[in-house]
Amino acid sequence: MKHKPFQFTVSPDFAPTSLAGWHIFNTWLQRSLDTRIHLDIYQDFASQRQAIRNDAIDLIFANPYDASMLVREKGFHCLARPGGCSDEVVIAVRGDHPASTVEELEAGMRLASTDDPDVHMMGMIMLEPANINADNIERRTCSSYVLVAKELLSVQSEVGLFLAEAFYGLSKITRRQLRPLVQSQIQVVHHALMIGPRMQHLTETLLQRLQEMPQTSRGQGVLDSLGYKSWEAVEEEDVEFMIDLMDTLVG
Repeated sequence: MKHKPFQFTVSPDFAPTSLAGWHIFNTWLQRSLDTRIHLDIYQDFASQRQAIRNDAIDLIFANPYDASMLVREKGFHCLARPGGCSDEVVIAVRGDHPASTVEELEAGMRLASTDDPDVHMMGMIMLEPANINADNIERRTCSSYVLVAKELLSVQSEVGLFLAEAFYGLSKITRRQLRPLVQSQIQVVHHALMIGPRMQHLTETLLQRLQEMPQTSRGQGVLDSLGYKSWEAVEEEDVEFMIDLMDTLVG
């Protein structure tokens, strides 16, 4: 009797250009594990978090903020992170905006960001040198980073907060019309592939397959489609440190 397919999803803040890559990765997963896995892409963070609460997810490429709920409330284990990658934030404006540094931004501005709490939180910390805070801006929340870019291009907002990977994943035409003011260099916050209780019997096999990917042409091709060079195992203490850091900063 065939089992019900496991459910795999990806944090909605991935670059639009990597959508095909995640489908390719899911096909690779099924072949590597000899099991059925369904990739379900959610359009926003709210609907994905509801699916997590409803125990509808078995494997997830998760953002740092959701890692806390996944590990501490839902029994997920962190498997691996993309090698050499960390989550950084870009603060950007339209190309014709008069400011060339964060310090030149002014209170009262309209700020576009997604409901990705870790990116918004890090971005607000980076805006502190301009004496900008949640009380003296108008925040405009978007469901994706593509829409944050559209906010800037249509002059609905003056400043946008982006996950760096998503910003550089925007189309060249869009990116040419925007200008980064600053990019964070935190280096300890990252997305990670996390495995839920129903799939944890596959943990060791999946981690081994992930680490072997660069050793085969097929595996390397899948990595290329995602824009990654490798997968690195994540130690439990590193996950706990990141979760504590996020809880401290968001709290």
